[in-house]
Amino acid sequence: MTDRYASTGDGQAILHGRLVTLRPATDADAPLLLKILDEPDVALWWRRDEWERLDEKDAVTFAIVLDGVVAGCIQYDEETDPDYLSAAVDIFVTAAAHGRGVGSDAMRTLIAWLVDVRGHHRLTVDPAAANARAIHVYEKLGFRPVGVLRQYERVAGGSWRDALLMELLAGEFVRSEGS
Repeated sequence: MTDRYASTGDGQAILHGRLVTLRPATDADAPLLLKILDEPDVALWWRRDEWERLDEKDAVTFAIVLDGVVAGCIQYDEETDPDYLSAAVDIFVTAAAHGRGVGSDAMRTLIAWLVDVRGHHRLTVDPAAANARAIHVYEKLGFRPVGVLRQYERVAGGSWRDALLMELLAGEFVRSEGS
């Protein structure tokens, strides 16, 4: 591992980006993360009740730490069969950090680790089709649209909204801001 990648005493990864540090989320982070999910700009795209608990077995959850404070959450789950090795990523960031490159840095940091250390050749994200800000960030990282997942998730009031399935192959990953 390089100095960008460290580990805790129990072998969990700690990842250092340009702006953020990704460290394993703990139960102590949950109240702040739930508060972030209640922010109107975040709640528009994330339902509080859909957020996977920190002890969820198939998702690995990191707290996004900015200037020593938890600013959001990024998580992944992975297919570990060597013939299908891939990962899916989800992220939310406090509205106070929007537009500052925090989400981009967190995504870039996690993706680099998933490709370089975990050996994934393909990653996916599935933002709401109307979430232009997230889609723009993912495209800057090299993700490409695959297709629309129609009526993908139920939202407040019981209606359904579409999501955009996007994928990134390791060789298409844009590793730095200026690339």
